[in-house]
Amino acid sequence: VPQRLATLAAAAREEAWQSRQQLQAQRQDVAQLQEQLSRAQQDGERWASALQRAQREALEREATRGAEQARQQELIRDMKGRLLELLREKDALWQKTEGIDTLMPSPAPHDAGLCARCRKDFRLLSRRYNCRLCQGKVCHTCSVDVGKQGRCCLLCYQQRHPQAM
Repeated sequence: VPQRLATLAAAAREEAWQSRQQLQAQRQDVAQLQEQLSRAQQDGERWASALQRAQREALEREATRGAEQARQQELIRDMKGRLLELLREKDALWQKTEGIDTLMPSPAPHDAGLCARCRKDFRLLSRRYNCRLCQGKVCHTCSVDVGKQGRCCLLCYQQRHPQAM
């Protein structure tokens, strides 16, 4: 029996020693797990703060974008208003000029020493031309060369050739 008790005591000591070893290994595992948990919590806090910062920046960008879009819409509205003003002004000017007809060539002045269009004196260096259509006397500036047919005044030429001007 004493040997059996000694064997049981040795087995109990061995089992206690193994239990202590397991307990120590589990404590080390727990310490490592606690350290990993601590690091994970720190990472989680960093990610949470990064997420909050990103959300705040996104909201700021959205607010800036909204303000810019509102400013652009206001600019577009102003430009449309200005366009309407210009169109109204163009229409008013068009209506004012609608009643104006093309002037008919005036008959030749009684004084043959003046251009029928610009009233410039004919001198030694300013030549006088007879318009082949209205027979008025015109200077070089107020006439157009029409080739073999001679020259004619600008008004007659414009009436005969409206696409040319």
